[in-house]
Amino acid sequence: MTSSFSNLSLAEPLARAVAEMGYESMTPIQAQAIPVVLTGQDVMGAAQTGTGKTAAFSLPLLQRLLKHESSSTSPARHPVRALVLLPTRELADQVAQQIALYAKYTKLRSTVVFGGMDMKPQTLELKKGVEVLVATPGRLLDHIEAKNAVLNQVEYVVLDEADRMLDIGFLPDLQRILSYLPKQRTTLLFSATFSPEIKRLAGSYLQDPVTIEVARPNETASTVEQRFYSAGDDDKRRAIHQVLKTRGIKQAFIFVNSKLGCGRLARSLEREGLKTAALHGDKSQDERLKALDAFKQGEVDLLVCTDVAARGLDIKDVPAVFNFDVPFNAEDYVHRIGRTGRAGASGLAVTLVSGSDARLVADIEKLLKTKLNIETLAYDDARPERTSSRPSEGRSDRGERTERFERPARAERPERYEGSAPRAASRGGFRPAVASRDPFFEKPYEAPTEAALAQWEAARSAPAVRGLSANIKPKRKVAALFKPVEQNAPS
Repeated sequence: MTSSFSNLSLAEPLARAVAEMGYESMTPIQAQAIPVVLTGQDVMGAAQTGTGKTAAFSLPLLQRLLKHESSSTSPARHPVRALVLLPTRELADQVAQQIALYAKYTKLRSTVVFGGMDMKPQTLELKKGVEVLVATPGRLLDHIEAKNAVLNQVEYVVLDEADRMLDIGFLPDLQRILSYLPKQRTTLLFSATFSPEIKRLAGSYLQDPVTIEVARPNETASTVEQRFYSAGDDDKRRAIHQVLKTRGIKQAFIFVNSKLGCGRLARSLEREGLKTAALHGDKSQDERLKALDAFKQGEVDLLVCTDVAARGLDIKDVPAVFNFDVPFNAEDYVHRIGRTGRAGASGLAVTLVSGSDARLVADIEKLLKTKLNIETLAYDDARPERTSSRPSEGRSDRGERTERFERPARAERPERYEGSAPRAASRGGFRPAVASRDPFFEKPYEAPTEAALAQWEAARSAPAVRGLSANIKPKRKVAALFKPVEQNAPS
């Protein structure tokens, strides 16, 4: 079987672009998939992540589309003929850049549309006409409804990371998108993992597909060293520092399971002196692209991210991946550690396992069909005591109780105001009431005199006024401007 790109009989523009990019030998998935796609057959391709699946479908598609290339500026001469669907914005942008490099010496046009960005620039590109459209499902549906994208001449459909596309809620969107496409088309599915359920779902979209599996399904790359360390939730950041120090690692991905945890961990590591950036779904697209670019340029040491970055991102020479949280889905473990050890390079994958992760680790063992050894990590320094959250007290590194600031002796401290009661000896204890200064309450008891008692009795025995109680004050008489009505006047 052909293993060199020079023997692949690619068109001269494509061969020149491939040579400029330094491609010489094909990976197993490329060597098996490219000849099949060139014949126009449907393909289901399963291969380890980082083995060049993008080139495996891009190069044969461009080769077959060369017959449609045109130098005309009319958008009608550049309809969408190939549609590539991907689950995440970052992956869509990466694939679009690769396709643009492959097609740089041809007259074929390509563009990418994804959410989180203004639709107007994307609409302008679509209105100019493109042969290859790379998109995420949600944004593509927006353009279809706005009549910016017409897909009635599509000849090729590619679902990259197909298991993710069909497994996390994209199925309704995919069904709507495929309803706009011609029935006669070539469909290609590529992914690192294919479960039996996903195969059944994918089989409904393909016609007599050729299945290509260049490695055992869900197998991890042999170039990645996998380590599992036991670490409690409070020790995981310390474990990361230890591994970075002992292994001399300069850059790494750190995966967590939640967006909230991603932001918190990034801020904590930043405070501990590590150049860190966060990448998750609640970030704007501009923030996500800037974080990725800073990581690629070496301006950021640690990229803390959710599984939005676990699929397909190709960043060369990343030496390590940390699973701060064990993934809920065992297949995501394969994708996460695939961010390191790419293109034959060596890499390290460290997973930090707490006491509540036993079931998740068992799922990974079942997927990989191997027994995982959970080790105990040795730390160079003794664990510092946790600092007290109370403002007036803390603990030293030796575990001794110390005051955070010098206080004067209790006898020398003035009270807040004169006459206030002394503070309780223990925090939160009983505090006596403050003594009053009203002299009336300081007088001794005196029995009432006989005159006071006689006055009280006289008031009690006084006749009531107008039938009212003696204790109710009668109304005061005032002058009136009208003649009062006599009570005994004849009617």
